[in-house]
Amino acid sequence: MATQGFTSIVRTSPSATERTPLLQNVIPSSPELGSDLPSPSLKAHKDLLGSKSRMEPSPLPQAQLITLCLVRIVVPISFTQIFPYINEFIEFLGVTDSSQIGFFSGLVESSFAISQLLFIYHWARLSDRFGRRPIIIIGTLGVAVMTIVFGLANSIPELIVYRCLAGFFGATTSVIHTVLGEITDSTNQAAAFPLYGITGPVGSIIGPLIGGSLSNPAQKFERIDHAEGLYSRIVSFFYLHPYFLPGLVSGIISLMGVALAYFCLEESLPTKRRFPTSSSQTDPETFAGANNESEDNAPSFPKHPSARILLSIPIIRALSLSGFALEMNGTSFVVLFVLFCYTPIEQGGLAFPPSVIGYALAFTGVVAGLTQLFLMPVFLRRFEAAKIYSVCMAVWPLVFLILPCLNIIARYGSDHGLNDYDRAGGLTPLSTHTKAILWVGFFVTLTLSRVGGIAYPASMILIKNNVPCPEYLGSTNGLVQWFMCLSRCVSAAFASSAFAFSARYNIMGGYFWAVLHALIAVLGWWLARSISLNSKSTLSS
Repeated sequence: MATQGFTSIVRTSPSATERTPLLQNVIPSSPELGSDLPSPSLKAHKDLLGSKSRMEPSPLPQAQLITLCLVRIVVPISFTQIFPYINEFIEFLGVTDSSQIGFFSGLVESSFAISQLLFIYHWARLSDRFGRRPIIIIGTLGVAVMTIVFGLANSIPELIVYRCLAGFFGATTSVIHTVLGEITDSTNQAAAFPLYGITGPVGSIIGPLIGGSLSNPAQKFERIDHAEGLYSRIVSFFYLHPYFLPGLVSGIISLMGVALAYFCLEESLPTKRRFPTSSSQTDPETFAGANNESEDNAPSFPKHPSARILLSIPIIRALSLSGFALEMNGTSFVVLFVLFCYTPIEQGGLAFPPSVIGYALAFTGVVAGLTQLFLMPVFLRRFEAAKIYSVCMAVWPLVFLILPCLNIIARYGSDHGLNDYDRAGGLTPLSTHTKAILWVGFFVTLTLSRVGGIAYPASMILIKNNVPCPEYLGSTNGLVQWFMCLSRCVSAAFASSAFAFSARYNIMGGYFWAVLHALIAVLGWWLARSISLNSKSTLSS
């Protein structure tokens, strides 16, 4: 039947000759051809239509994406809310030496990352077995509880224990990253990943605002000293635990995230879904390994790869090592920035109070959020993610080198070499011109730091688009996040120790910490360049 139809079409062609190709006038859309005839023209026609249709963005699962973003914001809020007051908290617990305050604050901050390092890859593997949703719920609940009890600590060992437990539960962050990769594909990731990336900056806004505004409430509002009854007991409680309130508020926000995940978040792991979905993320063609290599030439990998097998893949190894450098830049900057702002001017800082430090960190979150929302989608549609990543890494050396210049401006802008902001309440005679230059440089530094932070969502996109197969996405996210956690383990303590070491021995005028971290940032940029050599295209066209 099919042969007769094919012959009739060829014979009806009035211009057919001996030199005319047999398939010249075969119309792929002819109903006579049906599915029994494997015509090369028909196959090419379908491939052409398929390639055009793949260029159209897939619809975003908006409800799931919004839910995922709201759950994700819990961790940065809980993590950053301690930054404005952690130095005062340690001083409140009996540490009076300023250099030792920096050391212990770095130790407390690093304990969170150490715990994440030990368990983040295991959480990722557990999510491959039991599903993404239950792991996310358990982790968010644990973060909420540990954030609340953190403010009740009466010693530095208690602070470290609570932060370790918070890091243990916060290690489920890589599972949230995996869910994002499973509900998106290469055609809509330019819209989804920047929106998801806003959660970090927004959390960086809310967290420091909570920590800086609500810490030590009994001393900030003196009128409550005359309160009686229940109100008086509340005031007395906050005198005993002056840093409990910001943890309580952050913990309540985390509990809201638990409820949202329980009632609204759907399972994204294909083997654990209750009902099948029509999203394209389960199609292997949406991953770089299937798009760029044929089945005959593609290397074979085990179904459940080990970390050693993943690191044998050049692009995964490059993303892991550069992720270590990126996290060292970001974490070190936050630690150094807080110490730099808190330290007196004559010792190499700016002597800002915790409230100003909180507002400054919130400003960086605003800049990062605007950048993610308005600039990142445009960049991803016009440039390769690997190029964006490399440029952002090149910004970090400048960020570290600008900070000592601010201290020089503040130091020589005062007639008496005093602090611009006296934490006891007085202002020093800095000229208006000096203050203007100081604040402009201050905001330029924070803005550049957020430009460098664009590398974080770019890294997530590079991971998603360079995994060899969809089954490796969870393990690969866990591996790269492991390297980032390893960096957080050493970078916070390393940065604070370098700052204290520079101040105590006055190395390079007390600015050795800035030069050292600028050199480390240059090394990170050099590592990021190798990604462009191994990465596949992230442009949907």
